[in-house]
Amino acid sequence: MVPAPGEEALPKWEPRTVQAGPWRITALSDGYFRLDGGSMWGVVPRNIWQTLTPPAADNTILLALRPFLAERDGLKVVIEVGIGDRWEQKWRDIYHLSTTVSLEESLGALGIAPDEITHVLASHCHFDHIGAMVREQDGELAPRFPRARHLAPHLEIERARRPDHARAASYRWSDIEVVEQAGLLEAFETDGYNEGRELLPDLWAHTLGGHSEGVSLFTLGGSGLGQHQADHHLAVFWADVVPTTHHIQPPYIMAYDIDVVRSYEARSEWLARAASGAWTGLFYHDPVHAFGRIERDGRRFALTPVPGDPRGSAAPDA
Repeated sequence: MVPAPGEEALPKWEPRTVQAGPWRITALSDGYFRLDGGSMWGVVPRNIWQTLTPPAADNTILLALRPFLAERDGLKVVIEVGIGDRWEQKWRDIYHLSTTVSLEESLGALGIAPDEITHVLASHCHFDHIGAMVREQDGELAPRFPRARHLAPHLEIERARRPDHARAASYRWSDIEVVEQAGLLEAFETDGYNEGRELLPDLWAHTLGGHSEGVSLFTLGGSGLGQHQADHHLAVFWADVVPTTHHIQPPYIMAYDIDVVRSYEARSEWLARAASGAWTGLFYHDPVHAFGRIERDGRRFALTPVPGDPRGSAAPDA
């Protein structure tokens, strides 16, 4: 019998880490939500994707909202903050939001307060990736991380500021406006197919487009792709370019992507790079696996989950 949304047991969060050069990376949590399976799989037939991501009775599939914490030399960087808690019940019901463990709770389990975060990185500005940048405090909206530099792709900031009719549903300007008004927002631009841009020491941004105009990957642990393409110490945050560990074949493109041709080209190139270098992938939406390595399997790609190491701090009860 196909379960209704919410009937399944949600995976329990526990802090686990991987190392990428000097960066220690910990998988955090901002809960789970559900999206339509057909939308998440685009032209892939249901009889293929339903075996990989089983749908509930309403055809939705379970997805994680998984920020990552990257630390080195006094830097504490949150990569992708999550969806946040400023949602009316209507939207909680539509997206089946389950905040089992929030971003602040997962950071708190590591003994880290919001004002200790030095940087926040956004791969793009869709609401499920930046909603937790802002919180409500004493009836007013305020940045959740008041001392952090918030870096996001220039194209994404401008699209969120002035969305067109086709993309307005994906952006919520209030998630960014408060951070901008506080003087904490910084835009970046990169050449994604070459070296990208170094945002922090050994942490690079690569703007690819496809899923959205400015969606970007982040690589950690190296000094430019030309020098570290075959480096198993490198980690790549896949954002929505590769949303789950099951979306690792180049044609497995979401219907949400605004430029399918560009998505296919970018995914083909970067999946091949990751396989060649045995990079550790960081997966934002996979409900089970935070980390994994992609490898060639004939003409296809295969993935080996990477369990990571226990962080050593107690996880809050979900």
